[in-house]
Amino acid sequence: MKPEAIEPFFATLAAANPHPQTELEFTNVFELLAAVLLSAQATDTGVNKATRGLFARAWTPQRVLALGLDELTEAIRTIGLYRTKARNLNETCRILVQEHGGVVPRTREALERLPGVGRKTANVVLNVAFGEPTMAVDTHIFRVANRTGLAPGKDPLAVEQGLLQRVPAAYRQDAHHWLILHGRYVCLARTPRCDACSVQRFCDEGASRIRGAEAN
Repeated sequence: MKPEAIEPFFATLAAANPHPQTELEFTNVFELLAAVLLSAQATDTGVNKATRGLFARAWTPQRVLALGLDELTEAIRTIGLYRTKARNLNETCRILVQEHGGVVPRTREALERLPGVGRKTANVVLNVAFGEPTMAVDTHIFRVANRTGLAPGKDPLAVEQGLLQRVPAAYRQDAHHWLILHGRYVCLARTPRCDACSVQRFCDEGASRIRGAEAN
């Protein structure tokens, strides 16, 4: 993607969705952390289905611990890798209570020390809960960043660093939401919906398709 295309690319996405939000359901910072932890290799829809029941009973680390690991495991059994995720969430709750007074920490270092919390999860929490302009690179953002030429990279960290360098400051706070939603609903993995794409003309692959169509 040419440098001069980046600002109108994001301006177009922002005009269509001025206040993008995560599709995970939560009512406090702990629920957000838990939902993102549970969302690895799972859909937001599937996570929400499980956490509605869980969060109705346990919306703090203390209450999750009071449930016990067996009940926690049963509550999220519809989510992929639920046994491992239940253990990680249970241990995360123990650390939050013992080391952080039951409060979700605000630093990347402390977040990434929690079981099941990697860089992407930490970035989501830092961005959504604490307003930091981080880039949580999931499979959708990785695909969109490479396909459009916005921030090509061989791995998520390279894409994240590229996005932080190329996304204009005015759009950085919400950029990862726009890119996730674009990848989830328009720039699909196997059959991208270029005909329905509002930013096709700014995209490396999309612009190439336009030129090909015009040549024919």
